[in-house]
Amino acid sequence: MLALSPELKARLSQPLKIDSFEVKSRVLQSPLSGVTDLVFRRLVRRYAPQSMMYTEMVNATGLHYVKELPKIMEVDPGERPISIQLFDCRPDFLAEAAVKAVDEGADTVDINMGCPVNKITKNGGGSSLLRQPEVAEAIVREVVKAVEVPVTVKTRIGWNDKEINILDFAKRMQDAGAKMITVHGRTRSQGYNGNARWEWIARVKEILEIPVIGNGDIFSVEAAVKCLEETGADGVMCSRGTLGYPFLVGEIDYFLKTGEKLAPPTPIQRLECAREHLQALYEYKGDRGVRQARKHMTWYAKGFLNAADLRGKLSVVETVQQGLDLIDQAIEDLARYEESGAEMQAECVVV
Repeated sequence: MLALSPELKARLSQPLKIDSFEVKSRVLQSPLSGVTDLVFRRLVRRYAPQSMMYTEMVNATGLHYVKELPKIMEVDPGERPISIQLFDCRPDFLAEAAVKAVDEGADTVDINMGCPVNKITKNGGGSSLLRQPEVAEAIVREVVKAVEVPVTVKTRIGWNDKEINILDFAKRMQDAGAKMITVHGRTRSQGYNGNARWEWIARVKEILEIPVIGNGDIFSVEAAVKCLEETGADGVMCSRGTLGYPFLVGEIDYFLKTGEKLAPPTPIQRLECAREHLQALYEYKGDRGVRQARKHMTWYAKGFLNAADLRGKLSVVETVQQGLDLIDQAIEDLARYEESGAEMQAECVVV
């Protein structure tokens, strides 16, 4: 039976303190490009109202040259706690972008120093900053000078297995003024392959005074507890585990606070959430939202009768109504299947 150790329970009993800012949850929703827009965050927050949410990462250079803020920076007026994540390699542009982020309502400003995607790293952003620690330091110092809210960093353990420099890098970020660091336990060259090496998160925690958040392979309540126990981290950040499953952050948060596991949503409840997600994306972004919803709907459609067939159809929908009709039919089919199963059980009992 899963249970919190007394040491872990005591450690997590207080709010997460990011400098002067307090968060009443030790479970954070990771920034995910093309995923963590306002619509997705609303769904996650329904089940985890006290957890820190992050926007998709925002290009500071692009922000410098536009008059209007991009839609990915939009936050609900009451959406707190919220962090806006920025990426770039130019300290001055990032400082300028950070001011705009705070004006938009960010409680913290997060600097992405971990994204492994080529189009980000080839321009000096994301995890390429692990190879340029002096630039990373300059970025943090400039952003800290520009805003009064806490500045945080999200990164990886190194560029590759021969260049694991997270210990020195993390110390530099703290010394530059970062108030929290999230460590994804993989190198840039790993991408999302292999296992996250949580032992490096533990080593970072040993040498820093600021909060350290563990990230990588947090797909369940059990994984979150194991990560916290093994690393001594101050919290966990959920990433890919929330794709098609916006319930995860809330499930982990509930367990850490109560020691009890919530019942997982049924396939019908997951599909009802998918339906709501699709409808909301359409209302928020129009036809572009429908195209973006395709991937979300396929992530929801797993682990039940005829799910593979449904995924194939949802991945090519052209209109919101097509998607809604497919989901409604799947819900109806599942309900009928469950009803027939219940009837068969009842007959067996009678016999």
